Amino acid sequence: MRICDICGKRPISGNSIARRGLAKSKGGVGIKTTGIKRRRFFPNLQKIRAIFPSGSVKTVKVCVSCIQAGKVTKSV
Repeated sequence: MRICDICGKRPISGNSIARRGLAKSKGGVGIKTTGIKRRRFFPNLQKIRAIFPSGSVKTVKVCVSCIQAGKVTKSV
């Protein structure tokens, strides 16, 4: 599963919008939407060996935002 073991961040859905045309500010008639497709946005998960407060070391899938925020301590 693509879920962060610390914060529970998971894939979310959104749209991929295809456009064509030249912007009005650049002398065109404006940008037109030619298609909308559903897509998924995945969290940036990394497998790291983490040290837990109990002292145990486990390999967990953690999103990069949790690693940068210091919610996980990497083992050496």
